[in-house]
Amino acid sequence: MTKGQEYVKRVFEQVKADNAHEAEFLQAVEEVFDSLAPVFDKYPQYIDDNILERLVEPERVVSFRVPWVDDQGQVQVNRGYRVQYSSAIGPYKGGLRFHPSVNQSIIKFLGFEQIFKNSLTGLPIGGGKGGSNFDPKGKSDREIMAFTQSFMTELQRHIGPDVDVPAGDIGVGAREIGYMFGQYKRLNGYQNGVLTGKGLTYGGSLGRTEATGYGTVYFAEQMLASIGHHFEGKTAIVSGSGNVAIYAIEKLYQLGAKPIACSDSSGYIIDENGINLETLKRLKEIERERISKYLDYHPEAQFVPTGESTIWTVKADLAFPCATQNELNEDDAKTLIANGVIAVAEGANMPSTLEAVTTFQENGVLFGPAKAANAGGVATSALEMSQNSQRLAWSFEEVDEKLYGIMKTIYENAAAAAEEFGQPGNLVVGANIAGFLKVAEAMSAQGVI
Repeated sequence: MTKGQEYVKRVFEQVKADNAHEAEFLQAVEEVFDSLAPVFDKYPQYIDDNILERLVEPERVVSFRVPWVDDQGQVQVNRGYRVQYSSAIGPYKGGLRFHPSVNQSIIKFLGFEQIFKNSLTGLPIGGGKGGSNFDPKGKSDREIMAFTQSFMTELQRHIGPDVDVPAGDIGVGAREIGYMFGQYKRLNGYQNGVLTGKGLTYGGSLGRTEATGYGTVYFAEQMLASIGHHFEGKTAIVSGSGNVAIYAIEKLYQLGAKPIACSDSSGYIIDENGINLETLKRLKEIERERISKYLDYHPEAQFVPTGESTIWTVKADLAFPCATQNELNEDDAKTLIANGVIAVAEGANMPSTLEAVTTFQENGVLFGPAKAANAGGVATSALEMSQNSQRLAWSFEEVDEKLYGIMKTIYENAAAAAEEFGQPGNLVVGANIAGFLKVAEAMSAQGVI
């Protein structure tokens, strides 16, 4: 065992002991740590600086209650979180997630991933994440506003344009961002750069809505190009039907692929003619309906309820998990491989289990890990921060061009790092190492902080 391996193993054992009940967080840490031993063999000064043990411990974890009044006049209480993980290369940056599954483990895993994702963008942003176990589904606009205003009343103590800049995530879209921005402004005065994902009328950026989905597809395009392939004539399955999935589907169509399946928590649809993007947007962005309603407009499509099978049983050339963490397991990976999938790009955060990732890699499937493939959202959030600071508004084409360049550079840097450290083509290792090295150098340069 090398000195680097010994160091990584020792730190991970301590992390497990200290965070024994945080399964998602430990999964994210293990996935990163597995890649880093060669880095410490090459740069032993990072062992001397104990970079890993410092990096894996958040700089700050904030947990708070969120009381609010529902439409029946009843007081409800939820729990809010903000994990400010690393400010080594810039202010904390990462989304807010409103979903019943949210707990400290999930927020910590997301924040830890965000450190490396943000580093990979090449932009000066650190890693953070936040959210609440509040469920926006089924709530009225008034209830959403009551909750978000209460949430921001506490969160505003800990954020600021040059300190911590949250954005949206699952359950937090333009409506929620708008209500939170209004409450922050009421309490602190107008500070345009305190949130990203804002509406275009009050400092938002063109291209931000599309950025994560577009960026995932741009990353997949680079993977395919590495083996001489392109999107033209290929079929794709895209899990989810929220913002990321919708705009991944849109970009896939633009580049010549045919998305044939998408999903939500109730099940998935298959449309061999290709998912009708106009119908999907109407159902999910305007009517906020279940995916099964798609059949009202396209009776030739098929709906499969949750529990009967998963979307990963659909035969396609490309797979884009864009829903939530750990939605794609080892059995799903084996099914996709048996059906001839050639590339998988993660649009959600850690949607594939460690066993699934290993299965893809062992069978020669091109695999784009989330911290690289879905970095387009936070990259464009950072572009929104730049526009706010300069009091400028760039065109959609300008933002999209910058996004494409960032995703291409992320791919190139991850591929180069994988090559340098003896694992050519392994973009998981490459992304982890490329993201880590920038943060480690910054931490080392700034002393023991």
